[in-house]
Amino acid sequence: MSDAPRRRSGGRAGNTRGNRGAIEQMPWRIVENTDRPIEPLTQEGIEAIHEGAMTILEDIGIEFLNTEALAIFKDAGCKVEGEKVFLDRHWVMEMIGKAPSEFTITPRNPAHELTVGGNKLLFGNVSSPPNYWDMELGRKVSGTREKCQDFFKLSQYFNCIHFVGGYPVEPVDVHASIRHLEATYDKLTLTDKAAHTYCLGSERVEDTMEMVRIAGGLSHEEFESKPHMYTNINSTSPLKHDWPMIDGCLRLARRGQAIFVTPFTLAGAMAPVTMAGAVTQSIAEALCAIALFQYVRPGIPCV
Repeated sequence: MSDAPRRRSGGRAGNTRGNRGAIEQMPWRIVENTDRPIEPLTQEGIEAIHEGAMTILEDIGIEFLNTEALAIFKDAGCKVEGEKVFLDRHWVMEMIGKAPSEFTITPRNPAHELTVGGNKLLFGNVSSPPNYWDMELGRKVSGTREKCQDFFKLSQYFNCIHFVGGYPVEPVDVHASIRHLEATYDKLTLTDKAAHTYCLGSERVEDTMEMVRIAGGLSHEEFESKPHMYTNINSTSPLKHDWPMIDGCLRLARRGQAIFVTPFTLAGAMAPVTMAGAVTQSIAEALCAIALFQYVRPGIPCV
């Protein structure tokens, strides 16, 4: 063995090597799941869950705190008592059958087009945490527009992020009345991936759709011909949908944009404590909203 001194791997030389070039990563691609899905239930169990969800829709009903939605359900022939809607299972399944099994979302950069459905797996950034963790300070810090911009840049850079969800940290230094304008502007100028809008008021939804349309250089007809953005909404469990989220989805549906319905069912709190009961309730809350959107615009992309 040589007696010559060995160079340390760290220090200035180590830092130089670590900072050389960009971060290595795999190229952009949509991930496909080649495994068969796990089937925890027998066919009889699946049918029992389905039957339970249909019984909820027909006999117990779902509250809709949106007057426009109530009027649409009445027009469709559904039974409406006050704010509660009772839906015939055959009508629900007819509406659900109009939803596509797959669809695309095309952002302003067509190279980042997404296929939703089938065996595709899509990953996006987290949405709306009020704080972020600052590693240098060693503590959590309230979100700002500058830090939200930083997270947008990271979401754009990393190929494992397929779409840009809501605000990756809430820019609380921007007033809530204009936050959607500033944050959406940052999202559309710092990223070219599929964008999201919050259904938190009709003005915000309309503003965001128009900004996405303008950013893509699209006419109104081109924008409405296929999805270029999406939203996700929560039901207000148990068995209720509120005004702003349904209002926003109706606006998006009429303009051909994608909608993701995610019931907020916490077993033992806002849903039965059993897994079967919670799943049954979730299905009922999701299907009634999707049926509404399919009635308004048959074939609208929904998940």
